[in-house]
Amino acid sequence: MRIFWLQGYEAASIDTLIRGMGMSRASLYHTFGDKERLFLAAVRVYAEGPFAAVVAQLHSGGSLHDDLMGFFTGLIGLTAQPQGARGCLVSCVLADAAGENEEFRKELAQRLAEIEQQIACRLELAVADGDLPSNASTKDLAAVIASVARGLTVAARAAKPADDLGTMARTAIDLVLARH
Repeated sequence: MRIFWLQGYEAASIDTLIRGMGMSRASLYHTFGDKERLFLAAVRVYAEGPFAAVVAQLHSGGSLHDDLMGFFTGLIGLTAQPQGARGCLVSCVLADAAGENEEFRKELAQRLAEIEQQIACRLELAVADGDLPSNASTKDLAAVIASVARGLTVAARAAKPADDLGTMARTAIDLVLARH
């Protein structure tokens, strides 16, 4: 996962991957089939591990503002590493690799839809709690918040400082909640 995250899909050679995983080329092919399957397995590990911890912040039981800030803070902590992997394995690396690869495009669409659904669920709770008006379009707001999150991860990939990303996140939350 870390090799793909650091180097990207195309740049991560089979030799680098087998060295990083401490396995032989034959074992890699026997276990995963090919580089594409290994990458998809790495995306699953990322989504179910480090990224799941970020998403969990949406449901921490705080105010909507606090839960969104917790989500963005976790995202920035995960993706704006001063050294090592930067950006998001899904929003940056998978999106870059998706190009002509139909399976990668499907995986990307599924992962993006999942995060929007998680955000929408939190927003629906805010509607039920009266923190957002009953006519708020939770689907549209979730799409905007997810778009901001993706933008933050791309900026993190470009080494934008975490403090600047935090300011951007706070501004986005203020803008989303101000109208409601």
